[in-house]
Amino acid sequence: EVQLQASGGGLVQAGGSLRLSCAASGFTFDDYAIAWFRQAPGKEREGVACISSATRATFYGDSVKGRFATSIDNAKNTVDLEMNSLKPEDTAVYYCALRSPKGDNSVFPYEGRRDYDYWGQGTQVTVSS
Repeated sequence: EVQLQASGGGLVQAGGSLRLSCAASGFTFDDYAIAWFRQAPGKEREGVACISSATRATFYGDSVKGRFATSIDNAKNTVDLEMNSLKPEDTAVYYCALRSPKGDNSVFPYEGRRDYDYWGQGTQVTVSS
């Protein structure tokens, strides 16, 4: 059973940094994509970043480009999201999600919620002004 566990959220002042981790387990395929989404109160879930395990290609939403970076740590079996220069508008619950191989002609990046099959439980990030 595929399981995703996001951690690392917390309270930080504007301009600060946080590092989120997504521990992924329960699968053997080696060509997948992991995405980070976030959802603020009263808003729709928004794609933040995604990474391809096969190519290590990354993609970022416009609101976080240049401030956030995602990477895969094979030794720890985690996907990390380094968040710098945080702003109050980054406050949200952050989720990691996994897309399993489809065997079709779809091409990275996968930006939509429906592109992903498995979801973690979310971790709260609060940025104070």
